[in-house]
Amino acid sequence: MQNHLSRTDWYIICNPTSGGGIKPDRLQHILDIFKQYSIDFEFVKTQYAHHEKELVQKAIQKGYVKFVCMGGDGTIHHMINGIMSQHYVKTDQIKMAVIPTGTGNDWVRHHKIPSTPKKAIYLLVKNNFIYQDIGKISLTDCNTDVYFNNAAGIGFDAFVVKQSVLYRKWGSLAYLISALKNFKRYALGKIVYTLNSKHQESYIFLISIGICRYSGGGMQLTDFKNHKNGFFDVTIIRSIRFYRILSQIINLYNGNIAKVKEVHCTHATGLMVHHNSSCFIQADGELIGKGKAEFNLIPKAIQFIIC
Repeated sequence: MQNHLSRTDWYIICNPTSGGGIKPDRLQHILDIFKQYSIDFEFVKTQYAHHEKELVQKAIQKGYVKFVCMGGDGTIHHMINGIMSQHYVKTDQIKMAVIPTGTGNDWVRHHKIPSTPKKAIYLLVKNNFIYQDIGKISLTDCNTDVYFNNAAGIGFDAFVVKQSVLYRKWGSLAYLISALKNFKRYALGKIVYTLNSKHQESYIFLISIGICRYSGGGMQLTDFKNHKNGFFDVTIIRSIRFYRILSQIINLYNGNIAKVKEVHCTHATGLMVHHNSSCFIQADGELIGKGKAEFNLIPKAIQFIIC
């Protein structure tokens, strides 16, 4: 870690394509609200995919430790990866706020961040923050680390994410529509893994690894406990029939997924995937690859501005 003077103003990163695109007049209205609250800031727009990661790291080098994400779950995800993979300051010294402009907004939904820009920006004035856990996925085959602040998934969960790009126009329903349309196309993949010191080998429909409550546009795929308790919430489904998915849809949204008989819910500090024949892996709704992987939790890693 390097010692450098921390700036007191906020660094705003905006994804202008988030939520179908932010119109110039709306963007100017949002920036005017920052000025109304006398919040000093520097403002930048992303220019290409994953640009958030680069922008965050350059800003940290300049001394910024307070960031505003103007976007959705994907924008947050890439900013988090920029923060967690830099070596200039300790990550728990960095503070992040979110002005939601995306479609899914699962992390925002969990923390009850207001959708109205003025109310969301006022949270910066109140300065109510928490330290939240962050997940780390080490992909062995490509020697890559990926971080996630909300949820990750293996198997059908990631397969749905891969296909859901075709249904983006449906907003928060894109994941559900993709899941229902592609269920019969998905083939169970064989996974060898270690969870809570127990070595297991099985054909897997889905493994969901959560930190926060929601994913997939408002679904609750894990038995959520706490976003800062040092444990992942883990759901494992080895096999399930399509009619059972249809009959249990309500339990995917109301927090009662653990009551579904095909579902096994537990909590863990990590997960090791030793062999993964074909199952994709996703993190915060971003497809990241497949193969061997190690999931670890970094407790209380970043400060987040919340209600």
